[in-house]
Amino acid sequence: MTKIYDFKQSINKEELQKTAQVLRDGGLVIFPTETVYGVGANALKEDAVDYIFEAKGRANDNPLIVHIHDFKQLDELACDINDMEKKLIDAFFPGPFTLILKKKAIVPDNVSAHLDTVGIRMPSNKIAHEILKCADVPVAAPSANISSRPSGTNIEDIKEEFEGKVDIIIDGGPSDIGIESTVVRVIDEIPTILRPGKITPEDIKEVVGIVSIDKHIFEKAEGVVRSPGMKYKHYAPKSPCTLIYSDDEKTQIDLVNENVTAGTVVIGFKEHENKIHCDKFVSHGSIHNYDEISHNIFTLLRKVDTYNPTQILIEGVKKEGLGIAIMNRLIRSSNYHYIEK
Repeated sequence: MTKIYDFKQSINKEELQKTAQVLRDGGLVIFPTETVYGVGANALKEDAVDYIFEAKGRANDNPLIVHIHDFKQLDELACDINDMEKKLIDAFFPGPFTLILKKKAIVPDNVSAHLDTVGIRMPSNKIAHEILKCADVPVAAPSANISSRPSGTNIEDIKEEFEGKVDIIIDGGPSDIGIESTVVRVIDEIPTILRPGKITPEDIKEVVGIVSIDKHIFEKAEGVVRSPGMKYKHYAPKSPCTLIYSDDEKTQIDLVNENVTAGTVVIGFKEHENKIHCDKFVSHGSIHNYDEISHNIFTLLRKVDTYNPTQILIEGVKKEGLGIAIMNRLIRSSNYHYIEK
């Protein structure tokens, strides 16, 4: 039976201790972070990590991110950290940033999908930090969703999918950022973004002067991948979904209207509600506020399914700044079915 602890207002010390013990013992805990909720297990217990794949229905060739609370844990998990990697760690830990590093033998192969690298992140969320600190073990934790579905950012969606499948669910309220962390690997001394997130290319370039973006950000990757979110269908609603984008705002509105059919639900900018003609319009936020859109998008992708639409049309955003991460998620949520003009 799954226990649900409410930490929204304050962290109950007794429940915190119980949560930490479950993690140490090899159980599963869903906990909030600043990005999305995670399904966590002791990263050093191979059997515990296997439970993550079972609970999510996740392919085991999809690597997991390991969450830490203290910099000393980096030395326990990773080796040969170079100067560029140290600069990135100093700048973006703790926060919504994952760095792919060469792993030590202590990291089980099922955490890293049998690769010689492992993704490591230090969350800035207070609840996550206290859980990780109290457990004092590294915690492997992918997003809290059944694989291929939108990531869990609120407790009701998480309970629906995971109650009875995990030991503890921690309610920390809605996720702040709403999309997963930026994942970076340093390749030939160049920080390369494998999965975009809140930490943008501009943020990284400002710190180290150079950045690259993997070509698979907007394409499906095949074969071996170093980061989650690159290979499989992700973030998808149950209903057929199409992403629509144009650099020209009026053209984008026209494209949406041209593709509306009976029973269509449109997820779009609040400024366009009276310009788009459909059975149901749901706003993902303002055209001028990408933080709002990233916060809302996964919750909305789940919500629109409750309307039983014949199709979902989603307005895209400009591929710049945080918009790169939003478009990465929207392209994958539409299973690469998009119209661009």
